[in-house]
Amino acid sequence: MKIGLVGFGFGGKYFHAPLLAAAPGVQFAGVVTKSPERQAEVAQLYPGVPTFDSLADLKAAGAQAVAISTPAATHIPLVHEAIGLGLAVVSDKPFALDAADARGAVEAAEQAGVKLSVYQNRRWDADLLTVKKLVEAGELGTVFRFESRFERFDPTGRPPAAGGGILLDFGSHLVDQALYLFGPADSVYAELDTTSPDELESRVFVAITHTNGVISHLIGNWLEGAPGPRYRVSGSTGSFVLETPMEGQEALLLKGLNPATAGDDWGVEPESGWGKIYRGDDGTPVPTERGSWDTYYPAFAAAVRGEGEVPVDPRDAIASLEVLDAARRSAATGQIVSLGAAG
Repeated sequence: MKIGLVGFGFGGKYFHAPLLAAAPGVQFAGVVTKSPERQAEVAQLYPGVPTFDSLADLKAAGAQAVAISTPAATHIPLVHEAIGLGLAVVSDKPFALDAADARGAVEAAEQAGVKLSVYQNRRWDADLLTVKKLVEAGELGTVFRFESRFERFDPTGRPPAAGGGILLDFGSHLVDQALYLFGPADSVYAELDTTSPDELESRVFVAITHTNGVISHLIGNWLEGAPGPRYRVSGSTGSFVLETPMEGQEALLLKGLNPATAGDDWGVEPESGWGKIYRGDDGTPVPTERGSWDTYYPAFAAAVRGEGEVPVDPRDAIASLEVLDAARRSAATGQIVSLGAAG
C-alpha cells in the first residue's frame, strides 16, 4: 500500500514518517512539501523517498493514500482535496477546528467511497491500554471517575498556534481517550485560562458526564509546576493511579528510533513506570501493557485494501469535536452544556 505524507514539520517528521517507513505492508510513497529545507531533511533521513509540490503530483506518482500532518486549520481543506483525488486519507488531530467542518468532511468521504481515518495514536498508548484492560476486566469494580492529564512546565514557550491551542491540541487526545473508554458525553463543563489576552489558552479543564454515569476530569496545562498523575481511575472496589507523566513511544521517536530499529524495546515501559491499584494505603503494581502505535498504519492499509475497518472511525472525531465545541461554550458562559446522546 503506497502511502504518502503531507507536511514534514514536527508532527510529520517525528510522528508519521518513522511509522510509515517501518510499517509492514506499506511503502512510504513520498512527502508533499515545498520547503527546500524540509525536502533536504527528507532526502537525508529517507534516501530514495521522493518529495512533491502537491497532492496531485503525489497521486500521479502512484500513491493510494495520504497522511496529513500540517497546521490544524489546513486539515479539512487538504482532506477534501485528497478525497477529490480519490486518495484514502489519514488526518492528524485535531481533525477540524469544529464539529461542523468535521461532519462535512466525513460525509464527503462517505459519498465518495473514500476511506478516511483520524490519527488518534494515543488510543494505543501503553498506559491507556493498561487502563482499558483493567476497566474491561472489572478490576476496579464499577468505575465512577476518570482523571486524565497532559501537563508540562514550559514558561519559555507557549501553546503552538499550529495545533489550535491546548484545548484542541491536548484536548483532542484527552477527550478521544475518555469517549473511547466510557462512551458518549451527556454534558460538558469547562474552564479555559490564558497567560495573556492575546494568546491561545495554556490551561484547560474539561469535565464530561458520560451517559453511563462515569465522570471524566481532563486537564491540559502548559505551565504546571507540579504535574499530577497521568491517570487516576476510581472504582467501587479500588483505584488505579499512574504517576508517570507520559509513556515512552514519543520519546523513542524523538530519539530517532522507530518500531523496526527499537525492536523488542518498542512500547515497553520499565517497572519503575508501572501504575498501581490502591485499596487503601497499599498499592499493588500493575505491569503496563505494550504500547502499539506501530499497529495503526498496517491496520489502515488493510482497511484500504478492504480487509477490515479503519483503525479510528472518523465519526469518533466528530463526537470529540462536539465535546470540544461544548467546552468553549461552557467556558464562555460558566454553564454546563448539555449534549445528550448526540455527544
